[in-house]
Amino acid sequence: MFRALFLTIALVAAAPAVAQPLPAGLDPANTVLLDTKHGRIVIKLRNDIAPGHAERIKTLVREKFYDNVPFHRVIAGFMAQTGDGQNRNGTGNSKYPNLRAEFTTTPFRRGVVGMARKGNDVNSANSQFFIMFADAPHLNGQYTVIGEVVSGMEVADKLKKGSEAAGGAVTDPDKITRIQIAADAR
Repeated sequence: MFRALFLTIALVAAAPAVAQPLPAGLDPANTVLLDTKHGRIVIKLRNDIAPGHAERIKTLVREKFYDNVPFHRVIAGFMAQTGDGQNRNGTGNSKYPNLRAEFTTTPFRRGVVGMARKGNDVNSANSQFFIMFADAPHLNGQYTVIGEVVSGMEVADKLKKGSEAAGGAVTDPDKITRIQIAADAR
């Protein structure tokens, strides 16, 4: 009796992470399913405005580069940054060359996903990306927009925040537990 009850509870708890349907109108080939301990964030990649960056994200997702990678820099009211699968602290890249900027007039609003870069070098985006918690017009035209959260901003809002004094660096940060392209999801 208890085993059956336990098994039923375990299956019900696991079901949302495994079998969530995509929001209507999304292209599974350009949709990212980013899982954390808080739940799932669904990101629509904007290959229409940043095809090189969207392709890079898909390549790294398929290589499992982002699995168990921390949200190393999270600033309340601003953004959450992740994507350093090399050093896991914000200093690393992937094995691929840096990307040329693909700037557009798309504004940085809550839920927009942008590509991080190193300092003032606009052509230094590689693997790291960030999710906006709030509008940030000062980033418009300065960073490449690669996507937008279409579901799960409440999950992003739960990510552990870093210290403002430390530039948003997070001690014992939350991680991407798994990330997949929706077309490949199992």
